Amino acid sequence: MLNNIGVSGLVIILLIALIVFGPAKLPLLGRAFGDTLREFRSSTRGIVDDEQSPPPSDKKDDLQKLL
Repeated sequence: MLNNIGVSGLVIILLIALIVFGPAKLPLLGRAFGDTLREFRSSTRGIVDDEQSPPPSDKKDDLQKLL
C-alpha cells in the first residue's frame, strides 16, 4: 500500500497534517507515533524470541539426572 506513495504524495500528506494539527502539535504527534512504533517493534521482537527459544527444562528431570 505504501509502496505507491511517492515524494509528492508524502509532501501532500505532511501539508494536510500541518494544516489540520498546526505547527505546535505536529512534533508531538510525530514523537508519539515514533514511541508507539518502537514499542510495537520491541513487543513483536519479544514474541518472536519467545517462539524461537527452547522450552525451559523441568527441574524435576534435572534432579533425576543427577541421581
